Amino acid sequence: MSYDAFLALLVYAFVTSITPGPNNFMLLASGVNFGFVKTIPHMLGIGFGFLSLLLGVGFGLGAVLTAFPALHLVLKIAGGAYLLYLAWRIAMSRSLGKDGESKGQPMTFLEASAFQWINPKAWVMAVTAMALYTSTEAPFLSVLIISGAFAVVNVPSVSCWAGFGMALRGFLADPVRLKWFNIAMGVLLAATLWPMLK
Repeated sequence: MSYDAFLALLVYAFVTSITPGPNNFMLLASGVNFGFVKTIPHMLGIGFGFLSLLLGVGFGLGAVLTAFPALHLVLKIAGGAYLLYLAWRIAMSRSLGKDGESKGQPMTFLEASAFQWINPKAWVMAVTAMALYTSTEAPFLSVLIISGAFAVVNVPSVSCWAGFGMALRGFLADPVRLKWFNIAMGVLLAATLWPMLK
């Protein structure tokens, strides 16, 4: 991979990782409701899950989905249903407990990792990255380079959203503000399904 292509890959990884999507809206809400430290397993789960998705797509899973459209439809339906469930959970979260600790639980490492496999934005990112940046001369090595680039860029990028959420905790300590914030986050998370439904 040329230097220019690698630089373009890093920019693509950064832009797609830091822009709004299901993961980032959930991290923003988690940062507000649980704090940054308790959100770390969620952030690391996103990084690990997306890395495994990239490797899977790069080593042939994308071709399997193209060959079997019904499997792709099942994945879209399962992902959409789970995304709506998560949006509902966030929207219904109403209060922080004593000492700023939320009464709910943040997403675990395993839950966040597994979510990447049904996350519509993650699939679009992975398939596009592999289609654009994989080299026919060195396909195995280029899949590893693409996956490594995302691994380096993804976690710091998504961490910004949890950090921003943490910064909002003081402002959202008011139950009315927190209620409307969580409703807005739930609606925005559900709205990320729109591109998938077109």
